[in-house]
Amino acid sequence: MDGLEGADLCYPQLPNSSCRGLMRPPSEAVLLHTLLSFITVLTVALNLLVIISISHFRQLHTPTNLLLLSLATSDLLVGLLVMPVETVRFIETCWLLGDLMCGLSYIIGFTLTSASVGNMVLISIDRYVAICHPLQYPNKITRSRVEVSVCLCWACSILYNGLILKDHLRQPDRHNSCYGECVVVINYVSGTVDLVFTFIGPCSVILVLYMRVFIVAVSQARAMRSHITVVAAGTVTVTAKKSEKKAARTLGIVIMVFLMTFCPYYYPSLAGQDMSNDASSWAIVSWLLYFNSCLNPLIYAFFYPWFRKAIKFIVTLKILKQDSSQANIL
Repeated sequence: MDGLEGADLCYPQLPNSSCRGLMRPPSEAVLLHTLLSFITVLTVALNLLVIISISHFRQLHTPTNLLLLSLATSDLLVGLLVMPVETVRFIETCWLLGDLMCGLSYIIGFTLTSASVGNMVLISIDRYVAICHPLQYPNKITRSRVEVSVCLCWACSILYNGLILKDHLRQPDRHNSCYGECVVVINYVSGTVDLVFTFIGPCSVILVLYMRVFIVAVSQARAMRSHITVVAAGTVTVTAKKSEKKAARTLGIVIMVFLMTFCPYYYPSLAGQDMSNDASSWAIVSWLLYFNSCLNPLIYAFFYPWFRKAIKFIVTLKILKQDSSQANIL
């Protein structure tokens, strides 16, 4: 440490209390800036396309799509507010945005991530009712109920993360060992609570509901196959198999992506350790978590044919034509 030059200090004018860090090679810094900037732009662009599509076309103003709109909004804000800050934090050796931004950056990031998870739970409930109780769906899933659920999801995310990080927001530099750091530590108790409410609970709900959806979809496909086999055995058999594979593939994508992006982040809590952004692996697991915001529009939107048609309207600027909101894209 003492052998480093003063230029390596975050604040050379404070040599006795300023953090020192080794600068990344220029080629590595450029590569990281390019890669992370690409992910940020892709996240913003994909979620912006979802928001414009659902907001503009009247045919898409349904309760289900309102949930997709809320999900895309949280993921868009992750791309706009969280990813740029995390890019600078990951590449630069010093925190240069001040104590206030140190506290706010984590509050915003955790709140948006929780809102995204909450929206995924609401989407799984919506799909469960639609497939397992189709006759009751119009009465149970109304626009007003969905709007209230979305508002509660956002309100609970803000309140919950505010409580978890209240000490960090009150004194952002409480865990800093020197100037130029932005360290946040979530103790084991708070980490365990966060693990239950943000990971285990939502993951269990999504897993149980989608398993039920999968079982019902497969049973319906088999019932239809056996019912129509007398008329056209060969053709129906192929169709039923495709339906089963599609149901299994969708379930696998939803569950696996959620687990792959969230499990590494919550490993310290699962192992009974404190969570700290000062750990060497923090940057990787946090970016993997935020990358889920880029994958969400691919999982929940690109499976819908209307989204591809909406993209064509937007890219070709047909969306600017009069009465384009009335276009038939379903």
